[in-house]
Order: sequence, then C-alpha cells, then structure tokens
Amino acid sequence: MADFNWTPEELDELVNGNRLVLFMKGTPEQPECGFSSRAAMVFQQLEEDFVTVNILMDPRAIPSVCEWSDFPTMPQCYVHGELIGGSDIALEMFESGELQQMLADGA
Repeated sequence: MADFNWTPEELDELVNGNRLVLFMKGTPEQPECGFSSRAAMVFQQLEEDFVTVNILMDPRAIPSVCEWSDFPTMPQCYVHGELIGGSDIALEMFESGELQQMLADGA
C-alpha cells in the first residue's frame, strides 16, 4: 500500500474490487488490537480469500477511511463492497450464518 493515497476513488476501487476487505490495526498474523484480532479470526473462519489493510502503516489511513465510510471506528469489515460494521457485528453475523449467506448470495 506504499502508493495508496487514501482517496475516495482508491477506497471505492479496493472495497468494490474484492469480495472481503478488512481495514484493521495490524495484520491477521499480528493484530494490534483485540477488535482487529476478532475481525480477522471471523474472516479466517469463512475460509475465503480476503484483503486486509493495516491502517496503522500510514497516519492518513484512519481519518481517510472513517470519513469515506462514515463509520467512526476500526476495524471495518466489508462484504461485496458493503460495510457490515466492526468486529462485534461481523462475529454476530458469522454465528447466525448471515455472513456466510451474504457471501453465498453475492457469489
């Protein structure tokens, strides 16, 4: 993401160009907060490829993503271009099967 400028167009392209996107603090292998860790674990349980963006790598990331999404916190979980919310919502949707259905419906 070295060349990423955090413009709305770039964020649109990233989120709409991938089935699953997770903006998180850290990486799935080394999360930097418990909420990001939980969100990454949920996405890993889906056994689908997903894109992660470590928003701690660039000081412009958090304000740019939060303004673009109109969602104030991290992590942010996207499925088929749609913001579903943070880690709590992703976990609830996974446990109910709604997240898996959302993926299947978009396939």
